[in-house]
Amino acid sequence: MPFRDLFWDEPTVSSNKYRVRQADVTPYSPANHTGTKNFRLIGAETVGAKQLEVLVGEIERGKGALPHAHPGIEQVCYLLEGEAHVEVAGEKFEMKPGEACFFPPDKTHLFLVTSERAKVLVIYAPPYEEDPARRKT
Repeated sequence: MPFRDLFWDEPTVSSNKYRVRQADVTPYSPANHTGTKNFRLIGAETVGAKQLEVLVGEIERGKGALPHAHPGIEQVCYLLEGEAHVEVAGEKFEMKPGEACFFPPDKTHLFLVTSERAKVLVIYAPPYEEDPARRKT
C-alpha cells in the first residue's frame, strides 16, 4: 500500500459533499449584467456555506456588470482570463489576469470586458445568494 494511502482518505464521488465542479453547476444570468453566465460553486445550496459565496463568471467582450451596488455585501473579483475595465466609487482602472479588485459594500461599481472574453472568480461576503427564479422580468 502506498504511504499516501495510509493517511489520506480519498472521498468517493458519491460521498463528496465539499468539492464542486463548474461543469456540474447550472449557470444563470445575473441581474445588472449583460453577456454574463455565472456558475455558483460555493454557496448554501452546493456545500452549505453560510458566510460567503464563490462563483465563476464567464463574460463576453463589451459586456459585464452595469453600474450597481450591493448593500451590506463585500465583493472580490479575481481575473482568471481576459482583460477588463473596472470602476468603483469613482476610481477607474484596467485589469489583467492574476489581478484582483475589491468592491466595498454600498459602493457603485462596474466591470466591463475589453478582451474577446473573460473569466472571473467572484467572492461575496456575506453571500449575495441571487436567485434568478425570484427576479422580476
